[in-house]
Amino acid sequence: MIVLRGVSTPIRILSRIRSAKSVIRNVSSEADLKKTVLHDFHVEHGAKMVPFAGYSMPVQYKAGLVSEHLHCRSSAAIFDVSHMLQSKIYGRERVKFMESLTVADIEGLPPNKGTLSLLINDRGGIIDDLIINQTSEDHLYVVSNAGCADKDQAHIRSRLESFRAEGHDATFEPLPDMALVALQGPAMARVLQAGVSDDLHKLTFMSGVTTSVFGIPGCRVTRAGYTGEDGVEIAVPASRAVELTTKLLESQDAAVALAGLGARDSLRLEAGLCLYGNDIDDDTTPVEASLTWTIGKRRRQLADFPAADLILQQIKDKPKRRRVGIVSTGPPIRAGVEIFSATGDSIGRVTSGCPSPSLKKNVIMGYVTTPHAKNGTKVNFQVRKKTIEGVVTKMPFVPSGYHIVK
Repeated sequence: MIVLRGVSTPIRILSRIRSAKSVIRNVSSEADLKKTVLHDFHVEHGAKMVPFAGYSMPVQYKAGLVSEHLHCRSSAAIFDVSHMLQSKIYGRERVKFMESLTVADIEGLPPNKGTLSLLINDRGGIIDDLIINQTSEDHLYVVSNAGCADKDQAHIRSRLESFRAEGHDATFEPLPDMALVALQGPAMARVLQAGVSDDLHKLTFMSGVTTSVFGIPGCRVTRAGYTGEDGVEIAVPASRAVELTTKLLESQDAAVALAGLGARDSLRLEAGLCLYGNDIDDDTTPVEASLTWTIGKRRRQLADFPAADLILQQIKDKPKRRRVGIVSTGPPIRAGVEIFSATGDSIGRVTSGCPSPSLKKNVIMGYVTTPHAKNGTKVNFQVRKKTIEGVVTKMPFVPSGYHIVK
């Protein structure tokens, strides 16, 4: 167990990082881990490397998790997310195919716009969360989680085989030769504008464009991220990822820092964003996860997404449990801790939790029975035989800084 310090109490980050337990079980040595193209760059810059989703990834640099977290909130931070699964969906019926797997209204997306969506199984559970981009070219551009890459590809290929056997036209192409670098924080636009000819003000949240970045052609810049801040994810040819990261880090327009998985986790939790394997999984429905908003209006009307009958009925009747945000003070509240009502009844369990570097209090995500999901509801936790009080709170815990032009 790796312990990071910098808040009032240790942060046991590996207990919160997606797929960490399965990775540690299945990896016998460092040699078994895959490496992103930026691996040596991380080591040269003093990163502490840990196993994550089958990769050797930076958990923090010399400045530490809290410093990286706060730097992202105040200026800009670089995250290596090249371990994520990038893919393209081609074919005349590519939209029809992806809509057969997800809840998104992809048909209704304008060119070069994206959306968060969910791969859904036949029980209504979430196979994975992913970003689907409707490009102005001849394909959809999709980014999904590294920890789910094998099962995602198996699911997509299996359904694609049936889809094509019925005479439909779609193909699936992973992009192993593309790296993915995230630049996140309020100073992002100043830093990146120096390297692109496009006016970044016109690139709004969840929009994307294929362009050159600092002279590197063939990059796809998507205004998105996993921190709650204004930011971009840049798909860049792997052979030039170090060059791009170096140019971003050496920016003269704002202070840019490298950040690891530790800060990425605390940032996303403050932003109220789910971590697959902790907050959502194959046995959790979009309604239970408070992600009903991802189901497009047209998709609801047609009821043509996986497990639509079950999910639509759950929307109507309300689920037995819901994902909520909770704040508390005192000792950190970790994943797995039981949640009690103010009268002492067991009502749920924590799925993610950490001391918030921004708020100086604990931010917690978990599932509680629906009658206790209302904002303002008081709850309790038992930590080392002490009762810790908490309050169900609206998420995000920290206001989002997404670039939305009205």
